[in-house]
Amino acid sequence: MDKQLFELGLNKRKSTLGEQYVTDNLAKADNFNLPFQEAMTEWCWGFGWGDDTIDAKTRSMMNLTMIAALGKMHEWELHLRGAINNGVSVDEIRSCIHAIAIYCGVPQGVECFRIARTVLEELELI
Repeated sequence: MDKQLFELGLNKRKSTLGEQYVTDNLAKADNFNLPFQEAMTEWCWGFGWGDDTIDAKTRSMMNLTMIAALGKMHEWELHLRGAINNGVSVDEIRSCIHAIAIYCGVPQGVECFRIARTVLEELELI
């Protein structure tokens, strides 16, 4: 493991998903999934998110559309919260969901709006 890349990834992961979520997630890791958690933190968050060529806000919007295309809605909700942490506005979230509906299908857009409404209401953003 590249310790520097892991630490960079850990910081990026915490700033996007929230320190409590990441700390809890890593604390629950065991011998079975800890190597995956470490590799994901190093590779996805350190190598990927650590590349500042694309800013965190833009990367979050890209992630929302890609994760929706994959239909991974638990991850989509998590990254929606991360996108908000990275400064994505309600209007930008709506526009992302419009693109999702156009390119992934209206039912996927409906699902994204349903999840977004729940999260945005919970955070008192709408």
